[in-house]
Amino acid sequence: MYFENEYLDKIMTDVVKRNANEPEFHQAVKEVLESLEPVIEANPKIKECAIIERLVEPERIIKFRVPWVDDNGKVQVNRGFRIQFNSAIGPYKGGLRFHPSVYEGIIKFLGFEQIFKNSLTGLPIGGGKGGSDFDPKGKSDREVMAFCQSFMTELSKHIGAETDVPAGDIGVGGREIGFLYGQYKRLRNEFTGVLTGKGLTYGGSLARTQATGYGLCYFANEMLKAKGLSFEGKTVVISGSGNVAIYANEKATTLGGKVVAMSDSNGYIYDKNGIDLDCVKELKEVKRARIKEYITTHPDAEYHEGCSGIWTIKCDIALPCATQNEINEESAKALVANGVIAVAEGANMPSTPEAIATFQNAKVLFGPAKAANAGGVATSALEMCQNSMKYSWTFEEVDGKLHNIMKDIYKNCAEACAKYGMPDNLVAGANIAGFLKVCDAMMAQGIV
Repeated sequence: MYFENEYLDKIMTDVVKRNANEPEFHQAVKEVLESLEPVIEANPKIKECAIIERLVEPERIIKFRVPWVDDNGKVQVNRGFRIQFNSAIGPYKGGLRFHPSVYEGIIKFLGFEQIFKNSLTGLPIGGGKGGSDFDPKGKSDREVMAFCQSFMTELSKHIGAETDVPAGDIGVGGREIGFLYGQYKRLRNEFTGVLTGKGLTYGGSLARTQATGYGLCYFANEMLKAKGLSFEGKTVVISGSGNVAIYANEKATTLGGKVVAMSDSNGYIYDKNGIDLDCVKELKEVKRARIKEYITTHPDAEYHEGCSGIWTIKCDIALPCATQNEINEESAKALVANGVIAVAEGANMPSTPEAIATFQNAKVLFGPAKAANAGGVATSALEMCQNSMKYSWTFEEVDGKLHNIMKDIYKNCAEACAKYGMPDNLVAGANIAGFLKVCDAMMAQGIV
């Protein structure tokens, strides 16, 4: 059995049966259902209307082939996906991930999480996700453009500014968004806000690049403030060295923390003097180099092969910003043993269920991804607003709105978990607060 509650156990059993060999999706659904038991007991109409049975089933799954020609003139074929999961509160919204690990189960897990994350922002956006098993690493700009144009040729049939608005994710940055947007505009002959994360010269929003990392730290700071703590004087470890990690480093430092470690898919660097963020930006945003090159200009720093060892570094605050399930039970125990006081998730589901239990049992402050990293999609929604108005806000205006959104997310999560008898359990709070808004909208719209 998955749950003592017979109703939830049957739903979970059916999810596993109907979505075989998709462990990430099973994990995401189980975590949400665990939180909702007291909500269902208090609201019998949820069961009567089969809200959860409908919620775990995507409204639409689009799967397609993506043929393209590489620089050697050879035809390559990848798979493309877009899962439009739930549109109860607005058009589907969620990123595109280009990575060899992408398959239907990964996109389902990400799309399901996106429903609740988008709901928590307070903005009118539903949940969706997409991507491909294409790997942009090592590809020329022309090859990336060829792939993106082929991918968008099919995807363009299923998206639109009022229907589904994709954004970037792992492997999809400004370059890829530009190629995707150009092809959409070419095919549809319209200039609309159908993609977010665009360049500033063609409808992008100031502060969008920084949003997920900044928002993560805003949420973490609210979590700390509730206990009379702050980033000031704290040692911080951040996994990853992409967009989220870089700007989480920047904001954590601004708030008074000292970031001593970062990583990429090959290994991690430790600099007891504090990471030189300008150097990391140069390596990752300009040279697209491996993080191990950091030690060539910083001889006092250490480089270690492999990623999991980063969680053995003594720190006060841990911000996992790399990928799903990067912190397992062993890593969580190492963090706890070294005195970590707060963990906030910048990546999507970077902590295993066993790791989360370890943190919660040790009374470590824990900010789950669907709440803590919602700043990216929140600012994407703000970009949509600006596009619809044909207007641009200043960096300070967008950052101010982002800061307020993250404060509200923390407040709503904290109030929800307290109301249902689970004080300080922000995992439950995020799931409940996100669910209730979607649930109300689904009930109002009937059986659709």
